Amino acid sequence: MKNTYNIYLISDSTGETLDRIFIALKAQFERFEHSIHHFSFTRTENQILKILEEAQKKEDSIILYTIVDNKLAKFLSQESNKKSIPCFGVLGDLILNFSKLLNQKATSIPSGQHVLNEEYYKRIEAIQFTMNHDDGNSVTDVEKSDIILLGVSRTSKTPTSIYLANRGFKTSNIPLINENSIPEKLKNNPKVTCIIGLVAEAKRLHDVRKNRLSTIKENEITDYTKINTIQSELEKSKKTFKKYQWPIIDVTRKSVEETAASVIKIHEIYSNKK
Repeated sequence: MKNTYNIYLISDSTGETLDRIFIALKAQFERFEHSIHHFSFTRTENQILKILEEAQKKEDSIILYTIVDNKLAKFLSQESNKKSIPCFGVLGDLILNFSKLLNQKATSIPSGQHVLNEEYYKRIEAIQFTMNHDDGNSVTDVEKSDIILLGVSRTSKTPTSIYLANRGFKTSNIPLINENSIPEKLKNNPKVTCIIGLVAEAKRLHDVRKNRLSTIKENEITDYTKINTIQSELEKSKKTFKKYQWPIIDVTRKSVEETAASVIKIHEIYSNKK
């Protein structure tokens, strides 16, 4: 019988960083039955003692934490050790080593990454811009985009754009019906900004489009879901991207995060050439 591990994620902030780290961690293990217990804004010894009291009552408890206050982090580690509960600090050694390398003391301020600084406002501006330039909207100032994504329907343009916006990139996405759907200013100046074409395998698009229609109660077969039509759309889009020398990313087997990482890499290359 498989063990179900009780994973206690303890953070002195929102816990977002810890969540992402645990998602990456558990992806490395095929057989990992677990139950998650979240504890955010944990900033006192009393809070920690109550959490450990609960964890001790359950079998196979494991603690992961992000606590930047050294004294509090040490307290959690010591108390966990007393109760024989495995406990792992995610940021502790990293912050300590960087402190030595940079020859400066860490601020030890919880939620430091959420401070309302210039980077924060840049990200908010990027999100607003991207939402206003979704699905071919507001093309009059499309050249102000950091990144423009082009592609036929269902090539993950919108979710990728939103992800990039959260990383601080002003992103426009434009559905590619034919070459005439591309704004003239992009055709006249193909290098005005970082423009990237998204493609996918025809079979994958066929499945995604069929699922899309079924969710809106449209089950009849149309050109939109015909495999031959989709193949033709993709071939024409690739020819268009090649004509204007726009780089192409195949999103078939990529998650949104992986597609965005490829986009950012291309954007870095584009920026270095400017």
